[in-house]
Amino acid sequence: MSEPTILERLQTAMVKAMKEKDATTLSTVRMLKSALMELKTAKPKDSTLTADEEIEVLQRYVKKRRETMELNAKAGRADLNEAEEREIAITQSFLPEAITEDALAEIVKAAVASTGAAGPKDMGKVIGAVMAQVKGRAEGSTVSRLVKQALGG
Repeated sequence: MSEPTILERLQTAMVKAMKEKDATTLSTVRMLKSALMELKTAKPKDSTLTADEEIEVLQRYVKKRRETMELNAKAGRADLNEAEEREIAITQSFLPEAITEDALAEIVKAAVASTGAAGPKDMGKVIGAVMAQVKGRAEGSTVSRLVKQALGG
């Protein structure tokens, strides 16, 4: 039997959260499921979401939560960040295992060598090559920072 999709895992988690009366998890899972269903309805009738599309939606949600945390901190409302952190943790439980920064740095070095990047102007090429390899397992901001370091930018 194949591994369940993120959407199927969300459905299972939603039922579990309802039974356990876990409002935070239930709210987050419903939000994620809603975002995935929205994307699915935008596609042709009989098509399904690919794993990459599902991962992309969840990563976008995590990014939004992090941006919200930054805005809360700037507005002096860091007390609201605890809920955002819980939502990020719940969302990340549905994403593939994150790659370590050391392993990511090795991938960046290999990508710099394979693309023949010479300086900061080649950053886009390197980031594109790295993101294709680590799709869903690393955040773009981390990749960008490591590429910038590697290219001396």
